[in-house]
Amino acid sequence: MHIHILGICGTFMGGLAAIAREAGHRVTGCDANVYPPMSDQLRALGIDLIEGFGADQLALKPDLFVIGNVVTRGNALMEAVLNAGVPYISGPQWLAENVLHHPSRPRHVLAVAGTHGKTTTTSMLAWILERAGLQPGFLVGGVPLNFGVSARLGTGNAFVIEADEYDTAFFDKRSKFVHYRPRTAILNNLEYDHADIFADLGAIETQFHHLVRTVPGNGRLVVNIREESLNRVLARGCWSEVQRFGARKEEPGALRARGEPHAFDVLRGSLKIARVEWNLLGEHNQLNALAAIGAAEHVGVAPEAAAQALATFENVRRRLELKGEAGGVKVYDDFAHHPTAMRTTINGLRRKVGLDRILAVFEPRSNTMKQGSMKAQLPWSLEEADLAFCLQGHYGWSAAEALAPMGEQARVADDVDKLVAQIARAAKPGDHVLVMSNGGFGGIHDKLLTALQR
Repeated sequence: MHIHILGICGTFMGGLAAIAREAGHRVTGCDANVYPPMSDQLRALGIDLIEGFGADQLALKPDLFVIGNVVTRGNALMEAVLNAGVPYISGPQWLAENVLHHPSRPRHVLAVAGTHGKTTTTSMLAWILERAGLQPGFLVGGVPLNFGVSARLGTGNAFVIEADEYDTAFFDKRSKFVHYRPRTAILNNLEYDHADIFADLGAIETQFHHLVRTVPGNGRLVVNIREESLNRVLARGCWSEVQRFGARKEEPGALRARGEPHAFDVLRGSLKIARVEWNLLGEHNQLNALAAIGAAEHVGVAPEAAAQALATFENVRRRLELKGEAGGVKVYDDFAHHPTAMRTTINGLRRKVGLDRILAVFEPRSNTMKQGSMKAQLPWSLEEADLAFCLQGHYGWSAAEALAPMGEQARVADDVDKLVAQIARAAKPGDHVLVMSNGGFGGIHDKLLTALQR
């Protein structure tokens, strides 16, 4: 089958393209910005890419157009597809029908949902299953360093997928994860996000309950006991086994983390304690690991074996990734873009560097942040940093006003080069510059390292 993917360079659609190619389909695709590293990965797989959404691509005559959620009505190619009456489908539905639940080879789907930590937890779970010899398939919204790729078909029965609550397509406003019908589902956390499509937290909780409704009675939900929002989701109705984790004290049937910097213990019921030794930072990663251990147990991996696998877990690109050092200053890159994720990331780095100065650099790039619905949380998210630097874009709200409670601790610039100059003037040997964005941030990492070297 020849499929043509609209919006192919997004992490989900790019991963879908790689899996489809591995499954033997002919794959082509297009996007508004065909750019590396995804474009390089896809071309290496023999996938032809086209810049833009020109209606002339209808002449490719694929068997099926697969539509990403970046595509809207008014898109020239989409309008041509609709006018021609040719077959089209959303990316999540294509994946469900052709990979996850294909009649000839149905998979045991393990889905990882949550506002934060989905990519890391999905990567942990896939690595645990890999080390256990299960050869899982996976689709991750990032690149796990242990695998070097964001997606693969896998030869085993298990398939691990990052389960995003964002909408499926312009013609299907359900969350993407509703299509996956997992047998094992992690509900890691739940906060308000995606202000461009959800009116409030209750609307997101409704989508999470739709996910709960798809898990079979002999399935398992692995749920963070600390999240009141998730407790409300389960209170609406639950028909599956529930394994809770994250209790702050020992409780029967719960998983517990003890907050040591580079090691923690796992305790579940009468199971003996399994100790995890690793280099990841922060309690949030301990909770991610507990979720992954609980899910892996559902497919037969003992917690002790899972703990041993996590000792060799190498994390994901753009998760406190050290980009370089210049002038005695270390520069890190992180994907954090929600205030809670920013606070958690800074806290993780603080645990590592102690009293060294942290210079936090961020751009409010996500749709939620651009709308300003969380601007009041920014001082809270940045309070463990010694200095904070923000890029002022065309957001419709003033970053300087939002950060005013931080006083001289916060600086704002309306241009990346100006921001780099501010940071370079403020930085001292021994400092740690933490750059947080869900985009490329105008190549700020290389610019910073060059400026600091000078």
